[in-house]
Amino acid sequence: MSQDNNHSNNNTDEQNAAYTPPKVWVQDKDNGGKFANINRPTAGARYEQALPVGDAPLQLYSLNTPNGVKVNILLEELAELGVKGVEYDAYKIDISEGMQFGSGFVDINPNSKIPALVDHSNREADEPVAIFESGAILMYLAEKFGKFIPLSLSKARADCLSWVMWQMGSAPFLGGGFGHFYAYAPKPLEYPINRYTMEVKRQLDVLDKHLKDHKYMGGNDDADYNIADMIIWAWYGQLVLGKLYDAAEFLQVDEYEHVKRWAQNIAERPAVKKAVELSLKAIV
Repeated sequence: MSQDNNHSNNNTDEQNAAYTPPKVWVQDKDNGGKFANINRPTAGARYEQALPVGDAPLQLYSLNTPNGVKVNILLEELAELGVKGVEYDAYKIDISEGMQFGSGFVDINPNSKIPALVDHSNREADEPVAIFESGAILMYLAEKFGKFIPLSLSKARADCLSWVMWQMGSAPFLGGGFGHFYAYAPKPLEYPINRYTMEVKRQLDVLDKHLKDHKYMGGNDDADYNIADMIIWAWYGQLVLGKLYDAAEFLQVDEYEHVKRWAQNIAERPAVKKAVELSLKAIV
């Protein structure tokens, strides 16, 4: 047997060896993967960096990942309607470079995740309002401007909020679970890939069964399009359209014909096209 074959077998043995967690976990080695150089078990700022503030009433600090695209979509949809006060400056927070740990960003989002938004719309009277978590930002903006969310207590509002919260609870299995182990982990591992693939396909089936009888998440009229569609499309719509993790074939997304129809319909909206290609200003 060649030396190369011996080395390959040793790697396989190491990968398949049973892991016994220690009594107390410590970070004593690099965990590997795409973001290993910035992952730490602690929060807070790592360096001083003030955030720029433009002239627009809304200041967005983000990246065009699925979580960032959600907010882009709503801002662009509001702009398409000609709503006043939705003008915004958008700045790039490059998470691969650790920009989310700059002091200015941590001040507005102690969780150091994109996106974050600051509302300066009443600069003379009020303190700026900082909002983090994509779902919170979408709800804040939709309610502030009275668009893309049912405002009265009703089944329509309950449905919208239920699907928004469904996405917030489900997407970590897609991104942090499936996406990480399928696309970003230092080596493929069968158990986690199988575990999260099964859950993502179950979630797609949930959506497919719902969308069989619905044009949008909230109903069949164009007026039913709302933040639930935007927030779910950014992850699951882009997934079935082949825009995430190069995983469309692996997940057999063509099985979910109703999700694909819905995703393609939303992808053709002018605001959505602008949102996914949004130009973000560099922070220097």
